Amino acid sequence: MIDHVGMNPGFSHYTLAPEIQALGFDSIWVSEHIVFHGPVSEALTVLSYYAAAAPRLQLGTAVYLMPLRHATITAKTAATLDYISGGRLILGIGVGGEYPKEFEACGVPVKQRGGRTDEAIVVAKKLWSGERVSHEGKYFQLNDVRLEPPPVQPGGPPIWVAGRSDAAIRRAALLGDGYLPYLFTPDRYRTSLQKVRETAAQAGRDPEAIAAAHYLQFYLAASKEEARRAAADYMTDNYKQDFHPLVDRFLAMGTAADCAEFIQRFVDAGARKIILIPASYPNEVPDQVRRAGEELLPLLRPGARRG
Repeated sequence: MIDHVGMNPGFSHYTLAPEIQALGFDSIWVSEHIVFHGPVSEALTVLSYYAAAAPRLQLGTAVYLMPLRHATITAKTAATLDYISGGRLILGIGVGGEYPKEFEACGVPVKQRGGRTDEAIVVAKKLWSGERVSHEGKYFQLNDVRLEPPPVQPGGPPIWVAGRSDAAIRRAALLGDGYLPYLFTPDRYRTSLQKVRETAAQAGRDPEAIAAAHYLQFYLAASKEEARRAAADYMTDNYKQDFHPLVDRFLAMGTAADCAEFIQRFVDAGARKIILIPASYPNEVPDQVRRAGEELLPLLRPGARRG
């Protein structure tokens, strides 16, 4: 059963936040890059706007590129946002790397992204304790410092780990508070989530305490054929590869009933939190968001509140 449905309105549609709240979604999300193929935002800056514009929604990053910043800066910025929002932040994190020029521009070797991310999670959680902490690591060093004010959420914002690799699965299992993959089939989601839980249990962690989330592109239309054409064109342009043979495997497309049926396959595979993002060009996003709230959300979570 789905217990959380979020919406990512994408770049340039910040003003949709109050409407997303009114439609009955649980959270609002933002993606980011520092530099990329086209226009894109910085995640925590946008979420500070959402914190005020949608005061009932949880706030999430899908995803924040953790290796591109110093761990102390990440901890401070996230703690500040959690503080001013009253404890509403979920920090979805990823290692990036699909655009190496981004790492070059930030002065971070792309081959260090995994190790930097693992250590940054440890450092951030230490700093979010509110205690004086020290850390002597490969990438980061702290000597008897305290981060104040601490986050509102005890221990800091939950960290949901994104990624498709075995390294991401291990990161989620050993260091994360949630698992947030994307571009998965339902079968791959089931297998990967099982690996997360098995690895967590082997390490002495409670596997059920790790949130089972999925980040899912969608396109709503009068028919599956219409949705397929539109979504495949957009995904091909956005990812700079041909998605026409791939969209049926990874995207929820078609009528609201079609999309709900596809999403149910992820629920059957173990997902309990679904984060939606329109697979559409910017001019179509407002309509896709509204249709998702009005047509799809009631099918995913009957009785969803409005207003």
